[in-house]
Amino acid sequence: MEGISYQRFPKIKIRTVRDDFMKFELRDTDASIANALRRVMISEVPTIAIDLVEIEVNTSVLNDEFIAHRLGLIPLVSDRAMAMRFSRDCDACDGDGVCEYCSVEFILRAKCTDENKTLDVTSKDLKNYDYSVQAVDFSYPSSRSDDQENKGGIVIVKLRQGQELVLRAIARKGIGKDHAKWSPASTVTFMYEPEIYINEELMESLTLEEKQEFIDSSPTNVFAINPTTQQVYVADAEAYTYDEEVLKKAEGMGKARLVEINAKEDSFIFTVETTGAIKASQLLLNAIEILKQKLDAVRLSADTVEADEQFGELGAHMRG
Repeated sequence: MEGISYQRFPKIKIRTVRDDFMKFELRDTDASIANALRRVMISEVPTIAIDLVEIEVNTSVLNDEFIAHRLGLIPLVSDRAMAMRFSRDCDACDGDGVCEYCSVEFILRAKCTDENKTLDVTSKDLKNYDYSVQAVDFSYPSSRSDDQENKGGIVIVKLRQGQELVLRAIARKGIGKDHAKWSPASTVTFMYEPEIYINEELMESLTLEEKQEFIDSSPTNVFAINPTTQQVYVADAEAYTYDEEVLKKAEGMGKARLVEINAKEDSFIFTVETTGAIKASQLLLNAIEILKQKLDAVRLSADTVEADEQFGELGAHMRG
């Protein structure tokens, strides 16, 4: 009805959260908001990544461009990213985009002097004075007894005796929309929450073998059978991938209404994996903040247009 506004209040329920993984429910909203949140998390939450490399010495087997590309893809701890300035908007620089407000400088010096060993140059060899922006540490517990000096670092290049690499790298703030190296997310997916109903009367009309055939038709083990009562029940509704295999099986058995599967149009299950640059929980909070800013900008633009139209009508009325 014209003149009546419809406002929804989305809710988020956290299921699982780790530093680099998160699973949560988004309810009481629609697919447009869910997809907008997903896209913002992938491409518009800022991080810090190496954007400029000045190589002084490189006698490794990799050329300068290859090394620069590998450096750019190393995830950096980006907790400071939201507060930093984009280099293109920084007024503290002299036009070169290198200052404490919009960039972080790294130095790498490595040389292999042992003729019997290969030196692994990794992300841990990148040194700077800003300890809040460092390469993400991928160290892991190990039962190995040998000395691993660079355990957990991302390998940049391998050096043999006499080979050397000396360079300076500048890391800047950016977003995944500009380049994938700035994306904080490895993957962000969501699915409609399924609702599955079993027609108990039709199910009981099946033999035990037919019930088992129906259960086995689901490739993701959505259904199971109680060994005592021999009743089929929904074991894991969220495992359903909307492949319709069980529906086809039921139809082939002449029991087209055996199960009913619907997707909740206002409920979504998100799975988020990060590169480690930002914690998964912080990625969600930053994405919500950026999405709010975008909506505020749209609202302000709409208000401005409406005000211009009103002033235009007022001017025409006064001229008349």
